[in-house]
Amino acid sequence: MFISFKFDDYVNFIKSHHLFAGEIFIKPEAEQQAVKIVKKTTPSLKARGLSPKDVMEKAKKAENDEFYTRYEDIEKELSMYDKSIWKDSVAYCNCDDAVDGDEKKTSAFVQYFLNNFKKLGLRKLICTHYSGKIDLFNQGYAAYVAYIFTKDGKIEMEKKHLKGYDGSFDHPISLKILKEEADIVCTNPPFSRSIDYWNAIIGSGKKFIIISNISNAINTAYIPYFIKKQAWAGYNRVDWYLNPKRQLTDASGHWYTNIPIKDRPKFKQLKIMPLKNIPEKYRKYDDSKTLLVDSCYVPSNYIKPFAVSARPILNGLLEKGYQIVQEKRYTPYINGRETFARVLVQKI
Repeated sequence: MFISFKFDDYVNFIKSHHLFAGEIFIKPEAEQQAVKIVKKTTPSLKARGLSPKDVMEKAKKAENDEFYTRYEDIEKELSMYDKSIWKDSVAYCNCDDAVDGDEKKTSAFVQYFLNNFKKLGLRKLICTHYSGKIDLFNQGYAAYVAYIFTKDGKIEMEKKHLKGYDGSFDHPISLKILKEEADIVCTNPPFSRSIDYWNAIIGSGKKFIIISNISNAINTAYIPYFIKKQAWAGYNRVDWYLNPKRQLTDASGHWYTNIPIKDRPKFKQLKIMPLKNIPEKYRKYDDSKTLLVDSCYVPSNYIKPFAVSARPILNGLLEKGYQIVQEKRYTPYINGRETFARVLVQKI
């Protein structure tokens, strides 16, 4: 599964690159005004043999996973769970969650757990640092495993630089830690490797609270996990991240977990009612006569499968007596034209 970016996201990614020279603003030809160039030394796309489409395609292909989760988003989500889930547990942050005395060189996940180590009653925190092509968190290119624990009432840390270890979540050492030491996994996995990550984490049987693409609930690669009740939405979506320059950048993410959620606040956003009471503009039938409902409307008296977007699933529809009935995403056609993807659900 690949994260879906808006065109503005691609442009912002290009601008953040250290080789970016400048930006060109082009007025419509009809206005007969000169082109405004931010840096006059910047060569035009034409001069570089590129079109706007070329730029967009290059950005799409770039594996830009260097998005840092903000501390406030982590705190907002984790504060919703009962603290008892952490008591005497080993928390595992296994997706380049760097640890350092300098907060700017420390993952916000790590910082959260360090700040709340005793409050949560953690037994141990294990974090990994990745040795990729980019020096993430300015920690250098050497991978390590960091063990954080309490000793004589004080928080201690031990870093281990292991031979042949690259810090990747699927390295044999990382998987061994996951299988033999971890109790709860909490991190923001690379979106470009989300399918592999979900396979590893869910396959381990461990508890998890992670961030992933907001569209996973209607993506064929993940739908089976929702059907089998191996994963469901957490409490919040995450729209803003920090790039390496600590600038805000947007990407549509959401928290996912396998820890039970009671009294989900977003239940209130579900509008479950008889089909006839749903406004006509929010209910229609596609070319195959399948009912489509929008804006979180849900028919309470409809017995056939119907299609919804990701939003009702993220708001807890599957906890309200409905189930997904097809293990792949559903793509409706109306008057022969494809519309946005959905998932087929049915009242139990």
